[in-house]
Amino acid sequence: MKTAVIYWSGTGNTEAMAKAAAEGANAEFFAVSDFSGNAADYEAFAFGCPAMGAEVLEEDEFEPFFTGIEGSLSGKKVLLFGSYGWGDGEWMRNWCDRVKAAGAELIADEGFIVNEAPSDDDLAKLKELAAQLA
Repeated sequence: MKTAVIYWSGTGNTEAMAKAAAEGANAEFFAVSDFSGNAADYEAFAFGCPAMGAEVLEEDEFEPFFTGIEGSLSGKKVLLFGSYGWGDGEWMRNWCDRVKAAGAELIADEGFIVNEAPSDDDLAKLKELAAQLA
């Protein structure tokens, strides 16, 4: 199964999570600004983005990218992950709702979030979750 891990990271926390997800899913690994592929070429995705501002996806690169790909997620396996420094995870709940509404099969119904930097245990758990994409 061809899988892509696509992420945006400002501090490196979500990038570390993306690397763990890519390893677990044996997936291709892309920063969102580097992804030039076609969603139709992949059966599964792991998307990573931290909470920004008032608990939203990063607005300059990631949100426009995700809005563009969202309509092509139907029937695909998707794992969402990210880190946050405040709030209660509202950005992830909203993001999960969007993915479900697009018709994707969501791995981890509430996504996978960590407060601040992921621990080794967090990365191991994410790696296990991502293996379900393969």
